[in-house]
Amino acid sequence: MRSFDVGVTRQTGRFVVFVTGELDINTCPRVTETTDALPLQGQTLLVDLSAVTFMDSAALNMLLRLRHRAHAEGGTLKLCGASDQTLQVLDVSGTRSLFALSPGPAQETY
Repeated sequence: MRSFDVGVTRQTGRFVVFVTGELDINTCPRVTETTDALPLQGQTLLVDLSAVTFMDSAALNMLLRLRHRAHAEGGTLKLCGASDQTLQVLDVSGTRSLFALSPGPAQETY
């Protein structure tokens, strides 16, 4: 298994979550644990996927739940730097239109 890491930084009015490696059923709990600790009220949450090498349906489910939580708490979710494979998962599942997407990594988003 390749190296996986998740980290978060706080900036004015937003959190940036950086994910590295394979985002799948084995690694999603670490992302959920990290994001569950964030107060999203009125915040923008950027999830930087530019270093994600693989994403499966468990990751899609986790992102959908995170999107729902952000909206329920008055925040917004934006995915940054999604690879072609990640975009294909969103397209095949019919969920791409549910996410705000930015083509570049988080540092290029704002």
